[in-house]
Amino acid sequence: MLPVLFTVFGVDVQSYGVSKALAAIVAAWLLGRAFTRLSLKADDAHALVMWATIWGFVGGKIYFLLEHANEFTWHHLGGSGFTWYGGLIGGSVAFLVIIRRRKLPATAVIDAAAIPLALAYGIGRIGCWLSGDGTYGKPTDLPWGETFTNGMVPTDVPVHPTPLYETLASLVIVAVLLVLRRDVRPPLELFASYLILSGVARFFVEFLRINEPVVLGLTQPQLWALLSIVAGAGLIIRGRVRARKAASGVVAVSEPQEATL
Repeated sequence: MLPVLFTVFGVDVQSYGVSKALAAIVAAWLLGRAFTRLSLKADDAHALVMWATIWGFVGGKIYFLLEHANEFTWHHLGGSGFTWYGGLIGGSVAFLVIIRRRKLPATAVIDAAAIPLALAYGIGRIGCWLSGDGTYGKPTDLPWGETFTNGMVPTDVPVHPTPLYETLASLVIVAVLLVLRRDVRPPLELFASYLILSGVARFFVEFLRINEPVVLGLTQPQLWALLSIVAGAGLIIRGRVRARKAASGVVAVSEPQEATL
């Protein structure tokens, strides 16, 4: 593996950090293009991604520290050790605050963020794989099992390269969302689809990872994944019910009234 890509003037440039920066750049570019299609300013898209990234890292670090509060060391305050769902919470709050402050159309912007978010997650996971940060899976004798002898959390036992599984799953999710985007859908349905697909992917990948179960044999990320699936399904049902009511209301108004004598 390759935790350090290269060194400049004695400073190590780490694959983990580069992947996260690249993920943010790609997300900003994609969201900027989506904003242009919506006749919104691309600068607003870039601001959204910047602040969501900053507060996403803050949220991810806080969540990680809370998870490891009973085994805290000063090492935990370093540049590694972030939890995805903590980052999602922190980034989402920042995203919503910027939407409100800049008076952007919330549902359209949130739907537009689905594809950039899915692809950025996949890019970020490549950094986890290159750095061997401990998010790899359980031991395996499959041909593609990998050792991470030089990783940040080393192992010389072949294990499932689960970060790569998640990257592949992200590419599939992006492809599905691109197909879904072709048709006109109720507000938030595209983002809801992302919540369901990403939740399903994470739920099943967790069976191959080494996180400890917390409830009913499920890990903490699996519980978050189930919440994501339920939230996505709820948004879709709510949106379609509203769309049907709106359509039936239009039909009722447009029906000709009987003439009275």
